[in-house]
Amino acid sequence: MPGFGQKVYEDSLMNGNNYEKAAFNLWFKNDIQKIRGIIVLVPGSNDDGRNMVRDTAWQHLAVKHNFALLGCYYQDKAHDFMDIEHYADVKNGSGQALLDILGNFSKSSQHTELAEAPLVLWGMSAGGEFNYEFLCWKPERVAAFVVNKGGIYYTALAPVAAWNVPGIFFIGEKDLPSRNQVIKGIFSLNRRFGAQWVFAGEPGVGHEFRKSGVFSRFFFDRVIPMRVPVDGVSGATSLSKLSSGYTGDPATREIQSDSVKARNEMSSWFPDREVADEWLNFISDTLK
Repeated sequence: MPGFGQKVYEDSLMNGNNYEKAAFNLWFKNDIQKIRGIIVLVPGSNDDGRNMVRDTAWQHLAVKHNFALLGCYYQDKAHDFMDIEHYADVKNGSGQALLDILGNFSKSSQHTELAEAPLVLWGMSAGGEFNYEFLCWKPERVAAFVVNKGGIYYTALAPVAAWNVPGIFFIGEKDLPSRNQVIKGIFSLNRRFGAQWVFAGEPGVGHEFRKSGVFSRFFFDRVIPMRVPVDGVSGATSLSKLSSGYTGDPATREIQSDSVKARNEMSSWFPDREVADEWLNFISDTLK
């Protein structure tokens, strides 16, 4: 990347309980003193996302916040319905594979903080499925997350701790109704009990990822300083809880303080007014 040096580490595991292959690339700026967290990039179904760490937009975000990038490549074992990603059910082995690899990287890179660093999860389709299931499995490890137009989910009601992790649920207006209904159902069920989540329908888009990356990076850029301390305290256990914010009604597009209880289960929760305004731009298709 122009302007500074970088380091990339590679590692993989084979023949896990619910995956055939789990391979990863770790990227960070080479003169970083301490890695505060990791942005995990998970591609669509059985795709190789290791080179996603080369995306300069993600690199700039990582460098700004002293984070590393982790590009993931999961492959399912052959089975009858390959559109159902078994590796997305992270509690059965694929989630532990990611944590084990971070443990390996913490030794090979001599950045021991990687083993316990908080995670920011972004993905596409099956990557969004993986992210949500990881959140439900290890909510204490996740600083923020994205569900991005996936279709097969294993968990409906998230644990209470997951409701306190800010996240975005994306759908595409023209995506399959089954995908959209599942994501809406998960979102509304948990939002009913106060989950601090955003629902974002992208106008005119099917199973595509046109502007969700732009909005996600803006969201992470705002949330990371709120959730991850900069005072030298290390580890995901020190993540800060967000106590107040704003809500937005997708029908009326009205934004108000979350001290006013939202009546609409599809209302979104925002950590600040800037994210709320960017959400309005996104659902109005005016996000640049």
